[in-house]
Amino acid sequence: PENINFPAEEENVLQQWRDENIFEKCSQLSKGKPKYTFYDGPPFATGLPHYGHILAGTIKDIVTRYAYQQGYHVDRRFGWDCHGLPVEFEIDKLLNIRGPEDVAKMGIAAYNAECRKIVMRYADEWENVVTRVGRWIDFKNDYKTLYPWYMESIWWIFKQLFDKGLVYQGVKVMPYSTACTTSLSNFEANQNYKEVVDPCVVIALEAVSLPNTFFLVWTTTPWTLPSNFACCVHPTMTYVK
Repeated sequence: PENINFPAEEENVLQQWRDENIFEKCSQLSKGKPKYTFYDGPPFATGLPHYGHILAGTIKDIVTRYAYQQGYHVDRRFGWDCHGLPVEFEIDKLLNIRGPEDVAKMGIAAYNAECRKIVMRYADEWENVVTRVGRWIDFKNDYKTLYPWYMESIWWIFKQLFDKGLVYQGVKVMPYSTACTTSLSNFEANQNYKEVVDPCVVIALEAVSLPNTFFLVWTTTPWTLPSNFACCVHPTMTYVK
């Protein structure tokens, strides 16, 4: 045709894939071939898909399609990350929970049950977006990180790595939630990111060798004070006592 509507053509291709079960047939055809195992980092189940998910999903789709074309059988199952604070953050807002004491009053079992209720809140939106960009992946046979068999598999893998001496303990500066008493991932820290006005403070640091003498320090970053080790003094600057 003289004019072509590309989005409409894409819809036609998707419809053909659906009508003829193309993805399912491909998976059937490769049964018995060597397995290509693809470890997917699943998205959080409580958020909607955004550009970052679509970009990463497209790359994952290219890798798994290429492996299939090289003669491998590729299990492509969609996963849901149900752990961490994103789920709890939503429930805390819903039930006005302000800290661990409120969770203890409610009971862990009841709190977990509330969390499970919202895990698949956006499942339809995810399936629509992922399917629309042409990614081949199985939503019907998905996995969720809250399944005990999934968690046990992860611990088993971790134990294998530990036994081989591949696990080490390191130190890293992390965002920290005082309300949840836990460190946060970058994603979790950004979920409740706010621009606030912080107070500047003046603190008095007592001199070790001078009696009744204090160094007055002015800071615009008071949140760094708990980890403060020393007070720096300029060797050629004049100070007023």
